[in-house]
Amino acid sequence: MTKNAIVVERLAKSFGRKSVYRGLELEIRRGETLTVLGPSGTGKSVLLKLIIGLIKPDAGRVLVDGVDVTPLDERALRDVRRKIGMLFQGAALFDSCSVGENVAYGLNEHFRWPREKVAARVAECLEWVGLANSERLRPADLSGGMKKRVALARAIAPGPEILLYDEPTTGLDPANTRRINELIVSMNKRLGVTSVVITHDVASAFAVSNRIGLVADQRIPLVIDVEAARAHPPAALESFVRGDLQEGAQ
Repeated sequence: MTKNAIVVERLAKSFGRKSVYRGLELEIRRGETLTVLGPSGTGKSVLLKLIIGLIKPDAGRVLVDGVDVTPLDERALRDVRRKIGMLFQGAALFDSCSVGENVAYGLNEHFRWPREKVAARVAECLEWVGLANSERLRPADLSGGMKKRVALARAIAPGPEILLYDEPTTGLDPANTRRINELIVSMNKRLGVTSVVITHDVASAFAVSNRIGLVADQRIPLVIDVEAARAHPPAALESFVRGDLQEGAQ
């Protein structure tokens, strides 16, 4: 077992004439929470989709637990994705399904468990995110913060080794933002997972992370331990906090 859960090597990705990444290098250590900061439009969410194999790079490769996911077809990617849980920016719950059915989705996709075992795991995960006995509710009955917590329960239900969070606190009030941040920290400790958090929220980044990376110039040139960033914030991070880095900058 290598020390890095995810390694990105010489990665390039463009959409038409828009270059998102060029020569991106990144190592994500096993068991850590790494948060990637950056303005909107700089490819933060694209990075998660590259890791999970939803999109392919134009060059370079992405190693997940030592496996290069870039050449894999959908069938081969299933084995890699079983190790990964993802919380999407808008929660991405299935409106036609109950809360319990949403949380059970990954279990039914990956395992042939009896109904009772699935129900027990769903109940356990909902309790972990503070939503015990909510299985019968529908997504329409939930607040924005509750939807994010159901989505997190769905992500952790299959027992992933890696959790990917795409803007987990966007659109939430301060109380729900704090609750989601606390859940990210507690899930990392409870499950021993590797977590990658994408956000533009600096306060959340400092609250949940072991290390912070900053997107700039189509790369992630800065990766720094949180304690070091608190004590001596680099100029690039201070510029981001002040808003000097522009949205969509290349």
